[in-house]
Amino acid sequence: MTAFLPEPYTMRPARPDDAAACLALRGLTRENAISRADLAARGITEESWRADIGSGRLPGYVCCDAGGIVGYCFGDRETGEVVVLALLPGHEGKGLGKALLSRVAEHLHGLGFRRLFLEASADPVSRSHGFYRHLGWQPTGEAAGHGDEVLALFLAP
Repeated sequence: MTAFLPEPYTMRPARPDDAAACLALRGLTRENAISRADLAARGITEESWRADIGSGRLPGYVCCDAGGIVGYCFGDRETGEVVVLALLPGHEGKGLGKALLSRVAEHLHGLGFRRLFLEASADPVSRSHGFYRHLGWQPTGEAAGHGDEVLALFLAP
């Protein structure tokens, strides 16, 4: 299930000390950028994210190049939700998002989940709308916050 990761990129499990870089990157994405202040208003701070990574509640993977973290993806080990996938704009279109998403899906599948879900834009013009569907994620008919919809991926046992 793991997608190809082109050179010079590497992928590794996220560590608690990645939390600050991940929060900063989240505010720099092309679509759906969320600032540190907006994340904090949602209860997501460097401290909370560091704790969730450290406890294993949010298993995730970061993609790096020589300059540091360029993307990441995290899932929720308690629900099977893919909670975030983010890439710096200059690194889009290289298969990194697909590779990160695939690795988190494998991780959650390994924890016993057969149905994964995520929230994505319901706007067909957004990049994420086609991205997830192209990878087999299916609309559930459920609405999520901020105009998003819930998509699911069903995995074989």
